Amino acid sequence: MVQRKARNPGQTRSDLLDAAYTEILESGFQAASLERILANTSVSKGALYHHFGTKRDLGLAVIEEVIGPELEARWFNMLAQHDDPISVLHNLIEEKIASADESVIRYGCPLNNLIQEMSPLDESFRRGLQKIIERWVEVVAEALKEGQASGQVRADIAPQDIALFIVASIEGCVGLGKNAQSVTAYQRCLKQLQVYIQSLAV
Repeated sequence: MVQRKARNPGQTRSDLLDAAYTEILESGFQAASLERILANTSVSKGALYHHFGTKRDLGLAVIEEVIGPELEARWFNMLAQHDDPISVLHNLIEEKIASADESVIRYGCPLNNLIQEMSPLDESFRRGLQKIIERWVEVVAEALKEGQASGQVRADIAPQDIALFIVASIEGCVGLGKNAQSVTAYQRCLKQLQVYIQSLAV
């Protein structure tokens, strides 16, 4: 007698979110296919609708449970753990430059893509995406404020405004590179942002 594999609801949800993230990144939310998402997992359609009542619910969960935490791990935690914000910001952008490849140019940034596609169409999407942007700006601003307090960052800058500019510049570099279909253009843009960030140091 064949034993049925025990269900793991947490893993099922995680698998669905990972597959949905990839599908949305490659196709956009509106063109994303639930059939393709299921085909890339071992999850049944019934299990999908058990965890996410609608495709919209799945998309909103991707924003909250995948895109947000990825930024948290990659950016927010690094900035919070170090006391030299200029070096950390420079190094984080250097990592983006070094890891840039054709996939970044082909697909762009999932956060930016959804902002462009869904913010004008769905208020819940807009709020979820804005929450991530606001958190990103706040973390950068807080790091710059602490850098001012320790004498590492120029006292004449406005951390909140500079943080907003840095986040917007990063997202803008992705969009520029994607539209130009040029990894080099993307990297050049980020390198100029590094130059600007270095100018904030005392």
